[in-house]
Amino acid sequence: MAAEPVRGGFDMAEVERRSDESIDKALRRFKRQLKDEGTLDDLRRHEFYIKPTDARKEREKKARIRSRRQQQEEW
Repeated sequence: MAAEPVRGGFDMAEVERRSDESIDKALRRFKRQLKDEGTLDDLRRHEFYIKPTDARKEREKKARIRSRRQQQEEW
């Protein structure tokens, strides 16, 4: 089941356990659903406030690293 929009946000992810399914398999399906929805990534990204200047510096740093790698591959 995908999260459906509700008033003020999104519904929580949920998985109904099938009659012939173990708890471990249901938990695995639940974790996969969270990953597919990006819920955990979003939670981790909002765990701490990142100032806009720090975010910009991090983006620039990653861009420099990508650029160096690309230049090395050309050699």
